[in-house]
Amino acid sequence: MKTILQIDNIPEELTGSYLTIGNFDGVHRGHQYLFRHLVDQARNAGRPSVVLTFAPHPQMVLHPDRRPFYLITSIEEKIRLIEAQGVDGLIIIPFNLDVAKTTAREFVCDLLWGKLRIKKILIGHDYTFGSGKEGNEDFLVAKGKKLGFDVEVMRAFQVGDTIISSTRVRNAILDGDVKTAAAWLGRPYNLVGRVAVGHNRGAGLGFPTANIEPEKELVPARGVYAALARVDDHTHGSVLNIGMNPTFADNQRSIEVHILDFKGDIYGKNLEILFMEKLRDEKKFSGSEELIVQIRKDVEEARKLLS
Repeated sequence: MKTILQIDNIPEELTGSYLTIGNFDGVHRGHQYLFRHLVDQARNAGRPSVVLTFAPHPQMVLHPDRRPFYLITSIEEKIRLIEAQGVDGLIIIPFNLDVAKTTAREFVCDLLWGKLRIKKILIGHDYTFGSGKEGNEDFLVAKGKKLGFDVEVMRAFQVGDTIISSTRVRNAILDGDVKTAAAWLGRPYNLVGRVAVGHNRGAGLGFPTANIEPEKELVPARGVYAALARVDDHTHGSVLNIGMNPTFADNQRSIEVHILDFKGDIYGKNLEILFMEKLRDEKKFSGSEELIVQIRKDVEEARKLLS
């Protein structure tokens, strides 16, 4: 897959493409369905398949005061996940306030037609674009007839009776329902972070933990989770706690992972966490002994789930 970061550097082999456009945060199963359809149609027509997206996410530019900002995927993850769908090219438009002022007509006539000479565009059922969101299905169909490209609007992708969207995936993660989020993403939700020095309480309790400083702001709800931990290209079963450690009256959220059957110094290394299932909510215990009993139960339940 060719990744293009500048509009003026679009190679000739990506012109005359079948194209789709969107933010594609999460690259969830609905996005994957769209990409597969795009790739299949483009190959059958002997045309390149191209995905066009934006970085940073437009809402981060339009609402810079909104924090935390809950993105499911970093731009690096998005590139990797889109490439896995088999598309020929990915165009990432640097989004800023000037780009936000681009009208739908300018976007279609100057970029999609003027620079890319698209042959067909596939969009999601609810996608809009351009200043004032004037770009929609009717607008594209009218421009396509005039300029010479086709338009296809993809139906909403459903799992059961639920229409899958990035918003629904985010909300599931925020609620701690990581199992449902994984079903909608087609993979477990992940956090990557550096292992930092914590309070070292876990080792004293017989369950040493790695304290994670996550790169993303989208963190599941407080509680205890069965998870997988990837470190140094190896994957291990784990029990992860997100919370304020009420038993010890901490006043700052921590993300601590106990890696099962693991010994080694991983301070300063990057650790990837894959959330499999929530085991229980955060709870305050009477003291260390009661907490140890519960951790043993958590470990046992995690082993069963991960087996």
